[in-house]
Amino acid sequence: MPIYEYRCQQCRQISAIFVRSINSPLAPACRSCGSEDVERRMSTFAMGKTTSDVHGATPMDSSARDYYSDPRNIGRHVEESFTRHGVDMPDSVRESIDSARSGEAPKGMDL
Repeated sequence: MPIYEYRCQQCRQISAIFVRSINSPLAPACRSCGSEDVERRMSTFAMGKTTSDVHGATPMDSSARDYYSDPRNIGRHVEESFTRHGVDMPDSVRESIDSARSGEAPKGMDL
């Protein structure tokens, strides 16, 4: 069910038109002034991701703007530090990181 956007050549307003299917007949008209002199625009779109897509993707660079809003990156520095120093991560640390990634406050922390 696509949504097409058109710019009116008369009043320059943008109209979004919902279409039931790609093959549906379409006679676009401006929703502001009613003119049929409209031009189709390139519009933005979103792609859905599954949980496995999100968690299986390569982590972002820590300098990226959205790095800290990505739950996969919670505790990543701690994990990397334990690995770099060849030390096994204690179960309590692993549990805290996993809890934070699932949206729960780690034990002992009030948010």
